[in-house]
Amino acid sequence: MDYFYGPGRNHLFVPGPVNIPEPVIRAMNRNNEDYRSPAIPAMTKTLLEDVKKIFKTTTGTPFMIPTTGTGAWESALTNTLSPGDRIVSFLIGQFSLLWIDQQQRLKFNVDVVESEWGQGSNLDVLAEKLAADRTHTIKAICIVHNETATGVTNNLATVRKLLDHYGHPALLLVDGVSSICALDFRMDEWGVDVALTGSQKALSLPTGIGIVCASPKALEATKTAKSVRVFFDWNDYLKFYKLGTFWPYTPSIQLLYGLRAALDLIFEEGLDNIIERHSRLGKATRLAVEAWGLKNCTQKEEWFSDTVTAVLVPPYIDSSEIVKRGWKRYNLSLGLGLNKVAGKVFRIGHLGNLNELQLLGCLAGVEMILKDVGYPVKLGSGVAAASAYLQNNIPMIPSRI
Repeated sequence: MDYFYGPGRNHLFVPGPVNIPEPVIRAMNRNNEDYRSPAIPAMTKTLLEDVKKIFKTTTGTPFMIPTTGTGAWESALTNTLSPGDRIVSFLIGQFSLLWIDQQQRLKFNVDVVESEWGQGSNLDVLAEKLAADRTHTIKAICIVHNETATGVTNNLATVRKLLDHYGHPALLLVDGVSSICALDFRMDEWGVDVALTGSQKALSLPTGIGIVCASPKALEATKTAKSVRVFFDWNDYLKFYKLGTFWPYTPSIQLLYGLRAALDLIFEEGLDNIIERHSRLGKATRLAVEAWGLKNCTQKEEWFSDTVTAVLVPPYIDSSEIVKRGWKRYNLSLGLGLNKVAGKVFRIGHLGNLNELQLLGCLAGVEMILKDVGYPVKLGSGVAAASAYLQNNIPMIPSRI
């Protein structure tokens, strides 16, 4: 029973956690098992092989840690770096801010490159810093691929080109929490040394698995990294990988079965098809926002996110009232504006197990909410703009042709 019951289904359009597919829910509806029995290691082996595919890596080593994205952050940092190491880290929104806070509390020397919220990472400044760093004091570049607070996607390929152009050996550490398995992500091709994501985002699972993937270069860095680590120590995992039992401590059995089902659904749809679906959802949402006469928080098209859209509201409207009204009246969950953009934006999440008709329902709800809070929207305008685009771009469902 819901704590606050509402008829029908909750329309979940925050940028994570996201809708969970029914086959995944059914797969998780099972009793506990002995994780030291032959069954769990056998399944874990296939999971480790298959999660590499969502990172697009053949050389990376994955770790499925019972944690959140915040724990995955810490794992990436403490396994590859030592206190006092210089990191260049980009501050473009709330989640990059939180990762920087963690870096500083872990006693790294963080060189913060800050941009206005709504802009992408300033890669011109990165180029200057790499060019000036002839003694290679910079040990890592930390960047959030998709900043969920502002709906900004960074260009990772350009970061790799800059590192290669200046012949710089710094590690490239990437937060892919709201991008991996929804946006184009190429770990091997882009030379990403550590990539991470969380189960509650595009994988469409409950929160509870932080998936980290480390390149051979990152694994080599663990040999000299002096940061204190216990729960997040990759070496503990690697010992059990060699033993064939895989787990240094108790995993969530139910989440592992859920992950197996989620990956099966992803591979059935096809990762490239999933990326294209998210591209359609993002484009349709942005067309609706434009039809409403509102603006995207993201300042340039090159930074538009296909997993979340942050919508700027007029000064006379408090965006938190839009979120409250959506939940109280329409059973629609939208994302709040965070920190610097609190009260200024509301966020529409469009990632994970989501189709076009579900999105249109959300857009219709947003229009009614905007009318409720006094914004002069023409009902149906955003839905019409999104529908016109989607009707011309939705492909046939492959399994039903």
